[in-house]
Amino acid sequence: MARSGIVSLAGEFWSFLRVRKKWWLAPIVIIMALFGSLIVFTHGSALAPFVYTIF
Repeated sequence: MARSGIVSLAGEFWSFLRVRKKWWLAPIVIIMALFGSLIVFTHGSALAPFVYTIF
């Protein structure tokens, strides 16, 4: 169920970009998703001190 929601959100976002011609939003959203996943996945690991020195 949650997976279909993510696919639906991605589809809506893609159609928004295509119709409104807002292609500059795509790299911003991708970078934010990558940084968010990096913080979530390294929250409790031994790599956390090294990741936080990047910021």
